[in-house]
Formats: sequence, structure tokens, C-alpha cells
Amino acid sequence: MLTLPNILTLSRILALPLLAFFLWWPEWRLGFAVGFVLYCLIGITDFFDGYLARAQGAVSKLGIFLDPIADKIMVATVILILTAQGYMRGPYVGDMHVIAGLIILIREIAVSGLREFLGGLQVSVPVSKLAKWKTTFQLVALGALILGGAVQGPPCQMLADECRTIADSWIHLVGLGSLWLAAALTCITGWDYLRVGLKHMD
Repeated sequence: MLTLPNILTLSRILALPLLAFFLWWPEWRLGFAVGFVLYCLIGITDFFDGYLARAQGAVSKLGIFLDPIADKIMVATVILILTAQGYMRGPYVGDMHVIAGLIILIREIAVSGLREFLGGLQVSVPVSKLAKWKTTFQLVALGALILGGAVQGPPCQMLADECRTIADSWIHLVGLGSLWLAAALTCITGWDYLRVGLKHMD
């Protein structure tokens, strides 16, 4: 059970409280900078645990169980912390960006339940290329929002607030734009998974 890939997966989960700590204070730019580095390290271990498991022939049931859980816990942790600290806000629409994060969280929960249901029927649901693009935009979005906190500080707080130019907040805007792209792809891929599931429901 304690193979290197599994240890890397467990380290990702154990690192999340530390990541939440560094993102807890919205004005603490150094904390967000450290949080961004930690976020990148978590992403790197996400790649290497799967790569090493396949390369070493060390794919285990524990790893198969933990890897998707670690991914979902990380995404949920970052979205909730950034929402609580006001980083899901932007000019003109204010807190409406929270909806994109909510869509992503609902999809993650729904697909997990669907996979568990289909697993009991011994039906596998392969990850599509579109789902991989969704994950990419999702990771870029959350990383950009964290980096924006480190470089540019907290975003504008008020609805229709134009307190900064695009040049002053472009990292944050890239993060919000990528988040909405991820949310759109989330809806498409979530429907694809649901269609597969409906075929096996009475």
C-alpha cells in the first residue's frame, strides 16, 4: 500500500490544510505566493503519482481509489477558500463568478456518484478528451486566481467596481475567464456522463 505513487497521492491530501492556511488571509500576498508554489507542487505530484504507478507497474486499488478523491478535495478546497476570501469576485458582475465554481463542484459530486453507481454495474466510464480540457482550464483558473492574489492583491470588491485597469488585474481576469470556460465544459462533459448513466437505469 505504501508505494511511492500512493505516498505522493497521500501527500497531496495532507498538503491541503497547509494550502488553505496560506490562502486564509486575502491581503497576505506572501501567503498567496507560498500557496501558489504549494498549489503547483500538488499539481506536479498529481502527474507523477500516476506516471510512476504505470511506469513501475505499481497501480494499486488504493491508488485508484485515492487519486480522484485527492483531485476533487483539492478543487473543492481551493474554490471554497477563494470564495470565502472574496477572490471569486470581478468587475461588473461581482459575486456572480461564484456560480461558475458552484457548477464545477456540483458536477464533481454528481459524476462521483454516477461513477459509483456504474461501478456497481461493472460499467466503466472513460475520461474523454473534452473532460481533460475541462480539468486543464480548471487548474489554470484556480492557479491564476491564487497567483493574482500574490502579484496584484485582492480583486475589486464591489459590483460594477472599476477600481483597477485591465493591466492591474489581468491575472485575476484570466483566472475568472478560465473558470467560466471550465464551467461550460463541465456542463457538456457532465451531460455526456449522465447520458451513459441513464442507459443503465431502470
